[in-house]
Order: sequence, then structure tokens, then C-alpha cells
Amino acid sequence: MNSRRRFIYTAGLAVAGLAAGGIPALAAPRPRAHTVQAGDTLSEIAARYDVSLAELKRRNGLRNDVIRPGQRLTLPESDALAAVVAATAELRIQRGRWRHVVVHHSAIEDGNAAAYDSAHRRRGMENGLAYHFVIGNGRDSPEGGIEIGPRWLRQLDGGHVRNATFNATGIGICLVGNFETRRPSEKQLATLTALIDWLRADAPLGARPKFTVHRWVDRNHTVCPGRYFPSVRLRLRYA
Repeated sequence: MNSRRRFIYTAGLAVAGLAAGGIPALAAPRPRAHTVQAGDTLSEIAARYDVSLAELKRRNGLRNDVIRPGQRLTLPESDALAAVVAATAELRIQRGRWRHVVVHHSAIEDGNAAAYDSAHRRRGMENGLAYHFVIGNGRDSPEGGIEIGPRWLRQLDGGHVRNATFNATGIGICLVGNFETRRPSEKQLATLTALIDWLRADAPLGARPKFTVHRWVDRNHTVCPGRYFPSVRLRLRYA
């Protein structure tokens, strides 16, 4: 079987805004509902939250596009995250096992989950791709798209840090790119924050995993995820 088919690809999320100085802004926490205001239309609401009109109607039991001010609409997940949610719903997850989310960069601009899987197998990793999720940069997979790795689908320990405890309890997320030389893209940050928000708030983990990055776990061994990754801003967001 083609190695690329072993991974689930999802669509990219909406682009986040820019913070002062041109630094990509972190996406605001995604609301779970929208209260209809005068002048709102269903199609505009769907576009605003990057969800399909059909799914918005289905989630709210609507047979047509008629809505009224004051009506509260439950929002479905964005397309990229929806695939993660759907795949995770099929899994048997040990409650309380996943206690950390560990973020990485690939340190190179090329590649995707399949390429890294092959590289990790050549390095002797029996289970291949060390990460649970990979977020693309637009070169070899969609920018801001999520690839769900076999370690998540099979609920296996990661292989992404030197610390065995963090491999056993940490969900590894890798953003494609070298953030020692540039910042992650707006789409990548929007996807990352949406994924972490969901893992911490809504995923069936039985616990709220703590945010960390590779260099904070394997101190003095790596600069990952790079000097231009907003590690401190994310730590404050998830404190």
C-alpha cells in the first residue's frame, strides 16, 4: 500500500489575524455556539466560522435557511478538526493517559507525515512516525492541514522526545518548517491552537493535557520548536 495512504489528511483551517509587527496572531478560542443577530444569514454564519452550511443546518435540526434574532446555533467543528474528531470518536482511549501536548517543528521545510514516517523507520523506529499529528506548511501537504498519524489511530506511545515518561503521556504535534529561521504561518498557528483547544476541552481524554514544547522537555538537548515559535505566548494561553 502506498505509504501516503496510511495517514488521514484533513483540510486547512481558517487563517488567523496578524499581531503587531507582522507576527502571526494566535487564534482566539473557538466559540461553541452563535447567537443570531439582526441581519445574520445562515450562509454568512457558516462562512464566518469556517463550517459547511449543510453541517450547520444538520447540527441544529434546520430544514431550511430561516433563522431569527436571538436564536442560539450550535457550531460544528471546522473541516480540518472535524476529521480529527471523527477519527478519535472511533478510538478506545485510556482515560487520563494523555497528560501533555508536546509541540515540535520539523526543522526542515520539506516533508509530510509519510516522508517523516519513512525517515523515522530508517532510524530504527518500529512504529514509524514519531508524532501523533503533523501540520503541513503547503509544500508537501496542505498549509494548515492536519495529518493524523498511526500512533494516534493505534493509541501508541510517541517517539518524539528523549524522556520516556513524556513519550508515554505526551501527544506529539509537529509543525512542518524550520522555526529557527522563520515564524510559523498564520494557518499553521490557527490549526495548532484549534487542535490544542479541542484536545484540552472536548477530546475524550479524561484529563486536560498540559502544554509544553520539545526543548522544555529535553532541556539542553534541542532548540525545537525554534526561536521564532511563540512558545511563551502559548504557555500563557494554556496556563
